[in-house]
Amino acid sequence: MKSLIFTTVLLVSGLSHAVDQQLYKQYGEYKIFYSAFNSSFIDPDIAVANDIVRGKDKGLVNIAVAKIPGVALPATVTGKVSNIIQQTQTLEFVAVREQNTVYYLAPFEFDNEDFLTFKIRVLPESDGPQRAYPYDFKFQKKMYVD
Repeated sequence: MKSLIFTTVLLVSGLSHAVDQQLYKQYGEYKIFYSAFNSSFIDPDIAVANDIVRGKDKGLVNIAVAKIPGVALPATVTGKVSNIIQQTQTLEFVAVREQNTVYYLAPFEFDNEDFLTFKIRVLPESDGPQRAYPYDFKFQKKMYVD
């Protein structure tokens, strides 16, 4: 139940922002959804249940890949995040699987008012005889300490 609540929080957060700011990239038949947010947004009990470290200077980046609307696909997700003075952190993504959904979370640290650049590579798992290709994209976000 806690993971379902966690997914709902992420999806509502991501979808409301996605509508306003189009937080996805379209690559042919794939849509790659992305968001970054402060980990303190997550309820403490849900964070504990999902091994998420909360903190005023800790964030999470969330990536999901869909080919058919509403059906998330497995993928290999890698990336880095850097600030304006090029201090870089490697993002270590963990797959979170729930029912027919899979999304990828990676923690990162930031300073107040950090303007961060996320560089992400997504390799969707091949769902047929055709070979899947990696998709690279970047997005930027200003983060604030709570």
